[in-house]
Amino acid sequence: MKIFDVYPINNINIVKGEGSLVWDDKGQEYLDLYGGHAVISIGHTHPHYVKRLEDQLHKIGFYSNSIEIPLQVELAEKLGKVSGKEDYQLFLCNSGAEANENALKLASFANGRRKIIAFSKSFHGRTSLAVSVTDNPKIIAPVNENSNVIFLPFNDVASLKATFEDEGEEICAVIIEGIQGVGGIRVASDEFLQTIRSLCDEYGAYFIADSIQCGYGRSGKFYSHDFAGVEADIYPMAKGIGNGFPIGAISISPKLKPWHGMLGTTFGGNHLACAAALAVLEVMEEGNLMENAEKVGNYLITELKKFDKVKEVRGRGLMIGIDLPEDMAHVRKDLLFKEHIFTGTSSPNVIRLLPALNLTMAHADRFLESFSKLI
Repeated sequence: MKIFDVYPINNINIVKGEGSLVWDDKGQEYLDLYGGHAVISIGHTHPHYVKRLEDQLHKIGFYSNSIEIPLQVELAEKLGKVSGKEDYQLFLCNSGAEANENALKLASFANGRRKIIAFSKSFHGRTSLAVSVTDNPKIIAPVNENSNVIFLPFNDVASLKATFEDEGEEICAVIIEGIQGVGGIRVASDEFLQTIRSLCDEYGAYFIADSIQCGYGRSGKFYSHDFAGVEADIYPMAKGIGNGFPIGAISISPKLKPWHGMLGTTFGGNHLACAAALAVLEVMEEGNLMENAEKVGNYLITELKKFDKVKEVRGRGLMIGIDLPEDMAHVRKDLLFKEHIFTGTSSPNVIRLLPALNLTMAHADRFLESFSKLI
């Protein structure tokens, strides 16, 4: 049997990681400024994280949600405290796509409606409902096509208001990334997010703040939507929650009421997943990692804006997009193969930086020196 060939693969075999550094099987060191799509939030093989998981493995790794799992309660309490949403409710699953799938389903259960507003260049996952609100026809199979989704321009207040005026009584929810990831690190304006909140309140729709990539402290606040001073009804999360252990979640406003059987999962919220997620929050809290993300991120953004050849620098905290001219689309590969620095891309000429939240200034300077050399 062969691997189903759906990923473009770099010929690099990473076998070891520590903090923001990784090594391949030939002993070559790399600076990791991508963290496997914003997943590595507290650095590779963090000692507290490793010990938390190891200790849990010696107790029990898994049992189903048919029994009490005190770690889930502990995680909910810690997450509520760190995120500032202590009166919210937590549902645990396995991935970001599942989190968005369940968020949309939950909103539809709550108000009995079908229509969803999503936005241009959005990415919300690859499962059936999540991919239908993703603005990429190439990855939407015929079975995923959904006539209930309305795509609007991102950050266009006028078109949002007009759509609610025309169809507001039928709109179930609005789903939006606070900072678009795959869409090019585009930041939702405060005005736009505030308008979504007020229109959802006026028309009885739900505000789903997709925080899968832009959440969990990456922006310098726990949810990037927090910059607008509004609270969403549902916050889907994943990626950075488990620092590599598969876990997703939705944080749910107290206005939404559960009933038995409403949502469900086999693996979601298992003992190991909760141990991983608790370790991440503990390290974030103890190390003031949101403050570090803001500090180091602001430094990188400021320095990157000084390069004449950079068209635009977008983002907040340690979620940064570097928009280069089209003839410089080679820079990301040069960073990897010449300078041994992992970064990401959201188009051939936009470099994405999504490093661990405890990235040091020294590592930031190492990147800036290499970047300067290449452009």
